[in-house]
Amino acid sequence: MSTPEDIRAQQQAHWDGAGGEGWVEAQAIMDAMFSNIEDRLAETARESRANNILDIGCGTGAVSLAAAKAAPSARLTGIDISGPMLALARTRASSADIKADFIKADAESHGFEPGRFGCMISRFGVMFFADPVRAFSNLKSACAPGAALHVYAWRSPADNAFMTTGTRAAAPFLDEMPKREKNAPGQFGFEDEAYVRSILERSGWTDIEITAEDIPCSFPARDLGLFLTKLGPLPRLLEMNPDADEEAVRSAVREAYQAYIVGDEVRYTAGCWSIRAHSS
Repeated sequence: MSTPEDIRAQQQAHWDGAGGEGWVEAQAIMDAMFSNIEDRLAETARESRANNILDIGCGTGAVSLAAAKAAPSARLTGIDISGPMLALARTRASSADIKADFIKADAESHGFEPGRFGCMISRFGVMFFADPVRAFSNLKSACAPGAALHVYAWRSPADNAFMTTGTRAAAPFLDEMPKREKNAPGQFGFEDEAYVRSILERSGWTDIEITAEDIPCSFPARDLGLFLTKLGPLPRLLEMNPDADEEAVRSAVREAYQAYIVGDEVRYTAGCWSIRAHSS
């Protein structure tokens, strides 16, 4: 099993490099896919009536900006380890004339001002911590008493066929496949409800509610190729298998995703956890 130090180094290298750059290129696809989740988190920000709101793993800033519009009297702060994505977030905020702070740091260890935030939100930004208990303890220390936490995380791979289609389609052409450790940092690191609850309990959060939500997602079919090359598993799979027949792999993956095209859209359902809690 990878050590926390190894995990931190791997995450930093990925998100501050090619991984983050790819997500910047595909930012419009991400925003289109997850607009329903963005709306839910913006509503949480509005209902919180908090003066300061933190967007954890803010990426290119879509949730931060939506929350700022929903709660115009609040000050928004986004935190992420990806320089490329934060640069775009800052540009988007400036273009929208929204005052927001964006911090390049790891929320697991960043020295937040104690008791500052009345609300914390995140769209798929909390499953990658090397030490999640330490991370959520640190986040809690930055909360005012009674602050609201509302984050979304993926459920299991079995609940998210769309997200695993590419890997399954490519597998017959590859010698080496990614190894996934349960309850380890990664896209599906929070699949186990009991594990997530234990993290929050051990971190001192209360009023924990973990609800399964199946959320309809879509993006323009014309952008499927960009999704596959920038957001899907292809780059990593091909990097792991330099001798593979690249065209055969790409063709198999493209064909597998045709089942999700309806008219001029790609449509699928995201199997998520809506995770809520409060600081004590």
